[in-house]
Amino acid sequence: MSDRFRVSETSTLLLFLNTKLQGWSRKKIKQRMQQGSVIVNGESVVKHDHPLNVGDNLEVLAAGKSYVARKTQQGSHQLDILYSDRDLIVINKPAGLLSVATAKENKLHALALLRNQLSQAKQPVKLWPVHRLDRDTSGVLMFATSREMREAVNAKWTEAEKTYQAVVEGTPKPASGTIDQALRLDAKQYKMHVGAHPDAKNAITHYNTVRTVNQRSLLEVKLETGRQHQIRAHLAWLGYPIVGDPRYGTDGPRMGLHAHRLTITQPITGERLSFEAPQPNDLITLLR
Repeated sequence: MSDRFRVSETSTLLLFLNTKLQGWSRKKIKQRMQQGSVIVNGESVVKHDHPLNVGDNLEVLAAGKSYVARKTQQGSHQLDILYSDRDLIVINKPAGLLSVATAKENKLHALALLRNQLSQAKQPVKLWPVHRLDRDTSGVLMFATSREMREAVNAKWTEAEKTYQAVVEGTPKPASGTIDQALRLDAKQYKMHVGAHPDAKNAITHYNTVRTVNQRSLLEVKLETGRQHQIRAHLAWLGYPIVGDPRYGTDGPRMGLHAHRLTITQPITGERLSFEAPQPNDLITLLR
């Protein structure tokens, strides 16, 4: 169950919740905020010092529930479609939403939501994921309308250009460069290890610093290969972990990684198609 409150006097969010949530530690409250589970007047709030006014309505969602999840379950959250034709559909996936089903979660994910959004009563839409983004990564995500199209796009995937925006801790030195370090998945930890190993696969990441504010930097990152967790693992290895990355750095309100642009070769026409997802507001606020 969720906890609901109505503000009777001005305060700040963390102070108010510390008072109202008896028996909760500050750490637990902060974690719930970072998970997007604290709702003020219908919107998720993660800032500890968010001002509260008399009459504001607060809700603290139950463990494991988030604002994004609830909105999508209620059907009030429509996925942002960036491009659509008879073969391909591209969306701007929000952070906090799975790309496809997992062994533990098989209902709330972008693939199912997009199918529901596009289907009509007697005309269900079938879609196949061309690639995936981590749950906490936002941005360009592509689906094919047939298995054959997915396989055709993937056959030319080495020609795809993938550009990300990343907010990292610190100021990279040098400001731009290339990380050429092999990656190996540790299945037990579900984490990539960086460096030479018989089981490691080559991975190349290019980065460029766009700007630095308050000891955090916004990077443009381009992938030459596409290994799982590649950007996250490489930047952490370099000494500049992505802000809000609980696996390779420190947890936070959201992970500072956004799939900004994807360019592919249309397998039928040979045309180069480019799709771009606007920089989300909650990404850039990580620099402040």
